[in-house]
Amino acid sequence: MPELAEVFFHSSHWKAACGERFDVAWFHSQPRCCRELDAATLVASIDSAQLLSGYTHGKRMLFAFSGNRFLEVHLGMTGSLHRLQPDHEELKHDHLALRSSRSLLVFRDPRQFGRLALHETDDGELPGWWKDLPPQPHDRAFTRKRFHLLLQRRDKAIVKSLLLQQELFPGVGNWMADEILWRARLKPDRRLGTLKDAERNALFKELRWVCREALRIIGKDYSDPPKQWLFTHRWRDGGICPVSGVPLRRDTIGGRTTCWSPEVQL
Repeated sequence: MPELAEVFFHSSHWKAACGERFDVAWFHSQPRCCRELDAATLVASIDSAQLLSGYTHGKRMLFAFSGNRFLEVHLGMTGSLHRLQPDHEELKHDHLALRSSRSLLVFRDPRQFGRLALHETDDGELPGWWKDLPPQPHDRAFTRKRFHLLLQRRDKAIVKSLLLQQELFPGVGNWMADEILWRARLKPDRRLGTLKDAERNALFKELRWVCREALRIIGKDYSDPPKQWLFTHRWRDGGICPVSGVPLRRDTIGGRTTCWSPEVQL
């Protein structure tokens, strides 16, 4: 599932077309990822509308169009955004396409776990619900004080599962949570209440660092992080920990496949 940095990268394709005016080239309302959109309303809203800007927050995207319209995009498990030539022919899983004289903006989702929704405001300002979203871990507003407040009354929570809660840590998904815990040297099935102050501080530090570096590296051009990251070793059975040189383990923790290093995560 696309996470913080991958979502930012996908949004850049559509943002590259800011300033262009679009019409709906095609839209399929039957797939479950499109059922919140009414076809007639979408066509009327995007008719010759100019793409003004694009925003990301965690795993969500919002694209502003003239006429005070906003198209919300969630990629789900297999969704992706593309900017193609205007004469691109429709492919099987291309559920929505917006066409200008220069671009075709496509939303593609083979497994249909994504989500599209249209919003409107009176003044063209960002919707109130978007403004009210919590700070992302890499934001300046995500302070150490805020982090420790989020941990209060959650002593029984498993740290791996806690990191995946989007209302707390927007954008952190499975691979990012594994990377953060590996760098913080914390076993993923630890209960939050067992963490010492130094371990909580390490968790905060690595949470911020991984989110910022992922955006810098992956968000820019979808490059893989360096081999010193867990990222490049976690995807296959038999991967080797780049710190200890010992094989990594793969377990199901909190219902999610988790990769970790028994030699360094305690």
